[in-house]
Amino acid sequence: MRRELVSWDEMNKLIDHLIVQFEHEFEAMVMITRGGIVPGGMLAEAMDITHILTAAVDFPAKMENESSNLLIWPKFIQFPEDELLRGRRVLVVDDVWGSGRTITAVKNRVSAAGGMPNTCVLHFNPHRNLFGTARPDYFAASTDAYTVYPWEIDRGTDRVLRDY
Repeated sequence: MRRELVSWDEMNKLIDHLIVQFEHEFEAMVMITRGGIVPGGMLAEAMDITHILTAAVDFPAKMENESSNLLIWPKFIQFPEDELLRGRRVLVVDDVWGSGRTITAVKNRVSAAGGMPNTCVLHFNPHRNLFGTARPDYFAASTDAYTVYPWEIDRGTDRVLRDY
């Protein structure tokens, strides 16, 4: 699989590309941990969003009787209370839409709480998408690469470069 390193300068360009796409203001943001925290923070600052929440989702390992771990229901480790989302336009932010399972689970849960979610990612990988023609409401770029963001770089002498 092809890998792509994203620099901080490229991050700024991706954020700038996202901001001009938004059709309306958002009253809240749900950042998906961990990948959505940095881009969510950058977007929140640029868009002056102060109602910032987090969601942590886990897809447990494959069950004995399951033919595929893609069928396993998500476990929400952390999620905002319904009243924090109800009636609000919510921007759901993550770094990448690969399979789409995590961000779709969060979007559906925001909607079930009475919020009006829109999904936003830095990169959309249409080749890994498990949801047919569904795609993020907002994305900065499409890719088929495994993307490594600047905050994911393994700290230490030449650790990132060894894998490339």
